[in-house]
Amino acid sequence: MTTSTQPGLAGGAPVQSRIRLDTSLRRWFARNLGLWRSRRTYFFTEGDEVLQVDMNLRIEVHSALVDGDEGYRFTWWAEGHQPFFESKPDYRPEGTMEAWLCGHQLRRSCGFLAGPPTVSQIRQIDEHTMAFQSNDDDWEVLEQIRLVDEDRYRSRSIHTWRHGNLELVELHHEIRLEAAGEPIG
Repeated sequence: MTTSTQPGLAGGAPVQSRIRLDTSLRRWFARNLGLWRSRRTYFFTEGDEVLQVDMNLRIEVHSALVDGDEGYRFTWWAEGHQPFFESKPDYRPEGTMEAWLCGHQLRRSCGFLAGPPTVSQIRQIDEHTMAFQSNDDDWEVLEQIRLVDEDRYRSRSIHTWRHGNLELVELHHEIRLEAAGEPIG
């Protein structure tokens, strides 16, 4: 991170050269850190198929800023054997994604199905809820995440359109298993 000194400050204290406008977003992301058990239901519009899967999700923060941006690591893995992945091989039972909070955008190292990097626009609905809007190839994704009951639970709803047609609705109920750990290097 670039710093400079400003005349008139006691002892020439360093001043950040980048204005931080995302403090409420950073605070909301900090509330999400830790290990979560994720009970997911997928409603596929083609064939009216409904599938369930149990996952674990760990959200960590990096100890150092990258170009002044806060970095996060999302790691997920299936809880035991899950038949979901046999019927939906495009979905990965485990993986890692790096993400950076850049103002009101979340830059992701990979897309939702481990595709190319994506950028999500973030809109704060209230102090507990954020909405993320992304375009991933020919998919448009709207995800809303709400923290509930003093951050012990998360509720996620994800709606995915392809070529303007709703193709997938996901509902995730997540329970915190562990609080945030130490920042990662």
